Amino acid sequence: MTRSVQANAIAILAEDEPHPLEAYNENGSSDYVLICEHAGRRIPRRYGDMGLSEEDLQRHIAWDIGAKDVALELSTLLDAPLFTQVYSRLVCDCNRRPDVADFAPTRSEDTVISANLDLNEEERKARADAIFWPFHNAVTAALDARAAAGRRTILVTVHSFTPVFLGNSRPWEIGVLFNRDNVLSPALAEWLKMNTAYCVGINQPYSVGDDTDYAIPIHGEQRGLPCVEIEIRNDLIRTAPAAREWGKVLARALRETAVKLG
Repeated sequence: MTRSVQANAIAILAEDEPHPLEAYNENGSSDYVLICEHAGRRIPRRYGDMGLSEEDLQRHIAWDIGAKDVALELSTLLDAPLFTQVYSRLVCDCNRRPDVADFAPTRSEDTVISANLDLNEEERKARADAIFWPFHNAVTAALDARAAAGRRTILVTVHSFTPVFLGNSRPWEIGVLFNRDNVLSPALAEWLKMNTAYCVGINQPYSVGDDTDYAIPIHGEQRGLPCVEIEIRNDLIRTAPAAREWGKVLARALRETAVKLG
């Protein structure tokens, strides 16, 4: 799905603020294409600190800690294109449709996001036009180009999750999330169970759905692509070296899984 972006009376991003998309290795030779929608925690200057402390803006509520470092390692080792999003999901969640409430959350975990209270439709649309659609339109264009060239595409999105959520501990170290895909995801989960000592969650601690996700349903399932969302517990990837080690394991897992897909 591609949406044209119209000039909006509300200027979300100043002219000198970065485009929401950062693309890496766009000409990579791999069958894999990587997306990291919650890679960044940048806040447009228009919103200041969104009513939050600097500590809050470094928490998981603002971004997926460690996910970008894992994705970058995967991009290098797999020679795969990677598309990351630089703005915080508190401004707009690029893994939610613009018409759902969590697109601009008023509460994340136990924290009220005061800057998102009482948003009107004009403001929500302006955020979508400034951040969401430019990011996803670029991903759409890249996938369209691969399809036109007859290239095989296997879609992987990379995320992280907290070890404790609202006081409840999460035992999983990695989650393999999927909905309609019944090829790539089960194969990857089986590989991880057979070849690592990780506690692997199947659709844990989240699941993929049309109302709770965007990239997998739209970029993957609607195109009929093998697709999977990978979630890694963020206490295991908080440092760049730790994230790179996870990237190495996942690169091997994805390479060997791709071979099994035929």
